[in-house]
Amino acid sequence: MKLSTLLFVSIFAIACSSNNSNSQTGVLSTAVFQQKLSLPNIQILDVRTAEEYQTGHIKNALQADWLNKTQFADRIQHLNKDIPVLVYCASGVRSGQAMKAMLKEGFKEVYNMEGGMSAWKVEGKPFAAAAATAEMTVDAFESKIKETSIALVDIGAEWCPPCKKMEPVLAQLQKDLGNKYSLIKVDGGNDITVMKYLQFQALPTFIVFKNGNETWRKQGIVSLDELKKAINP
Repeated sequence: MKLSTLLFVSIFAIACSSNNSNSQTGVLSTAVFQQKLSLPNIQILDVRTAEEYQTGHIKNALQADWLNKTQFADRIQHLNKDIPVLVYCASGVRSGQAMKAMLKEGFKEVYNMEGGMSAWKVEGKPFAAAAATAEMTVDAFESKIKETSIALVDIGAEWCPPCKKMEPVLAQLQKDLGNKYSLIKVDGGNDITVMKYLQFQALPTFIVFKNGNETWRKQGIVSLDELKKAINP
């Protein structure tokens, strides 16, 4: 082999090795997956539907439905690509596909749980389930709107990545303008009838009502200044 050819092969091998080291991935047993849950700076992502998530999920897991490509792409953009992500679904198939897609999007470490939640539950490992909560009725929602001159409606969920990002913004808004409006929370995983009534499209969605009439609406991440102007222009 010529020296030039040998040099090219060596450089190519080093380059490939360097590229592969930029990301880490793999399928983990439930035992190893559970061990990684205790590590600092871990993100947990459940890629099942919201309905599946409600039946039982790993504590602190966020949710993004892999079968809903628009929702999935929107929600994972709010995760930190530099922090490891542990993904799971019902059996490991959907989460395996999601893992590959996330690596292509630039996530550095993504791990899939073998067997999914089915294996997790069979092995008796701990999981959280949503407590049964009565669904808010449209009449109850309208009553809340009429009780205040200015209402900020927050349609969100604790398992929604962009909703989690909005929590400190809403907390600061409450500190700054808490006496000027009432916050009405609509549970994005439970209050389905109200969500349909409001013609909801995506989590999170924020709506301002003044004297019972909708005056402003925006979905997704909203800045503190935008919310303040919508409430108190």
